[in-house]
Amino acid sequence: MVMLTGTRSTPVKQWRPRSNQSFSSTPGSPSPPSSPPPNIVSSPMQALRLQKKHPEVTQDEMFDLISRFNAIQTDTPGRVDKSSVLQVLQNSGESYDQARETLKHVSVDASGKVELEDWVELNVKLRTQSKSSVLTTRAGKVTVQGSNANVSHTINEDERKEFTNHINGVIENDPDIGSRFPIPTATMQIFDECRDGLILCKLINDSVPDTIDTRVLNRPTARKPLNAFQMTENNNIVITSAKAIGCSVVNIGPSDIAEGREHLILGLIWQIIRRGLLAQVDIKLHPELYRLCEDGETIDDLLRLTPDQILLRWFNYHLKAAGWKRRVNNFSRDVCDGENYTVLLNQLKPEQCSLAPLQTRDTRQRAEQVLQNAAAINCRKYLTVSSLVAGNPRLNLAFVANLFNTWPGLDPLDEQEAKDYGVVEDFDAEGEREARVFTLWLNSLGVEPGVYNLFENIKDGLVILQAFDKILPGSVVWRRVSKPRGGAQAPPPTMLEDGEQEDIGVKPNQSTLSRFKQVENTNYAVELGKQNGMHLVGIQGSDIVDGQKTLVLGLVWQLMRMNITKTLMSLSGSGRPISDTEMLKWANTTAQKGKPGIRPIRSFKDPSITTGLFFLNVLEGLRPGIVDPALVINVSETGPYEDRRQNAKLAISIARKMNALIFLVPEDIVDVRPRLILTFVGSLMSVA
Repeated sequence: MVMLTGTRSTPVKQWRPRSNQSFSSTPGSPSPPSSPPPNIVSSPMQALRLQKKHPEVTQDEMFDLISRFNAIQTDTPGRVDKSSVLQVLQNSGESYDQARETLKHVSVDASGKVELEDWVELNVKLRTQSKSSVLTTRAGKVTVQGSNANVSHTINEDERKEFTNHINGVIENDPDIGSRFPIPTATMQIFDECRDGLILCKLINDSVPDTIDTRVLNRPTARKPLNAFQMTENNNIVITSAKAIGCSVVNIGPSDIAEGREHLILGLIWQIIRRGLLAQVDIKLHPELYRLCEDGETIDDLLRLTPDQILLRWFNYHLKAAGWKRRVNNFSRDVCDGENYTVLLNQLKPEQCSLAPLQTRDTRQRAEQVLQNAAAINCRKYLTVSSLVAGNPRLNLAFVANLFNTWPGLDPLDEQEAKDYGVVEDFDAEGEREARVFTLWLNSLGVEPGVYNLFENIKDGLVILQAFDKILPGSVVWRRVSKPRGGAQAPPPTMLEDGEQEDIGVKPNQSTLSRFKQVENTNYAVELGKQNGMHLVGIQGSDIVDGQKTLVLGLVWQLMRMNITKTLMSLSGSGRPISDTEMLKWANTTAQKGKPGIRPIRSFKDPSITTGLFFLNVLEGLRPGIVDPALVINVSETGPYEDRRQNAKLAISIARKMNALIFLVPEDIVDVRPRLILTFVGSLMSVA
């Protein structure tokens, strides 16, 4: 048993239970068992020792505390999960958030399990402190303790409630974790429920279906909760999968999720929800979005816009159609008075949504009327009166995206219009797949502004130069680089701490540099590539500025290949580049360990890769037992495509479980795309 040695900084006062609470059992809390489990010591000596440490507690009260602790169900007698402790305290009348925050000030050991002394200390702290001393709430934001006593973070209450509502709505019937729902929206419980990674994995699959093969997830049972290692594996899948779907995952790791770090989990939840909400804001899915082209614009101009830019364009299209004088340029200041929302809703559904809110002078009353209009068309989601009036950019963006997804209000194009607008240029499948992977990889480096359209967003050379500087620190002489006003880099969006939120508007993903300056930057990028051994024959800076797709893909591929090489060099300590042949040899050797006697692959173009079995053998060789044979489909190279895809999906999810950062999708393995196959092998080598 761990002895707590902390001393009180204030004079000891006679302890008195609250008038409506005491240490004795109360309705709703477990009744003490007739005798404690045999490996829990509850002798009079132990009670006396604890009472000496906490003189404000009487002997009878101490025995009662010990009895209540022993009654908590646990698979490790003497050590109880924090969640079980919080549930028992809540059942006995304590505030969940008060107990949760107070528990942060109790010296629980590294295992995260609450022992008897921790339990007693927690109960004493709860009875002797005032409610206002733990959670400070101001202007809709609650302050919580950070990683240590000197660090604190603020959580937006409206965001926490609305994101919890979203999760309750999309996962409540899940066969694995449906019993956890609904999660209370009035407490911080959502962050504790996310600790084992299961809810976040399910949320990722809701936003981008089929991202995670749920067969590889570690699930608790009634008798056996997940241990720390199993939770880490699940959270590895969360982090790597979030990056793989394009989320901006900044400064958060598996341990942060397991420890329930509120501000980081809330930011991650928002990124995942945002990804799902904006998935339908795509011209290829909604050709009628071509109507949003402004005078003098081409389809290419519209394709350069990010999803949130398209939403703003859609919003303004309807405001203009309504004859309204105002326009919106962001999801905060321009919508906080509710007037633009009133006009938008009326334009979308005039029969259900009136313009009456425009006659209301009180801003909060008008906001409520706006939300009542939204409710009439089944779109009262994400926004509250307070978040609308405050101009919360996250919740306003979510509200508008949900409106678009439900009632886009755009007439389909007729044949003539479709002919006039033209069609989206079809790029070859392999090039499109590679562009997707390279975009995700560049964003994972933390380049700013983020990349949405690979060929458009690297035209000014700044993203490529940032990538060079991150792969080869110090390689870029920044005084040679032309930058727009404000510099090339900005703070990462959507993950700002202490309540500071981004003003979500038109993201600066389109260069403001002149063509001359763009060519200067891209020529410098090509020069850097040649200096560092990249084979860049026949490519000039102007090719990047002009968006020559094949040449751009070749350049970015070599950058990514260099990154893989540098990572493997640093891990191996060899000090020399790793060749494709060495990577191939490693993969074959590791696969032999997983399944002795299998035929090796001859190259990363080997047709046998299509079955997914080779990578499953590599993974088994890396960590014996990681692949469940019952999940593997024994399929041939010409077997059913879906069987091969299932094996590939399984391999990707297992790799992410091992914390490998994988950007390709199962189809890339089944279709044997050599460059992307090489990135998969490199990622596996990095976690070997």
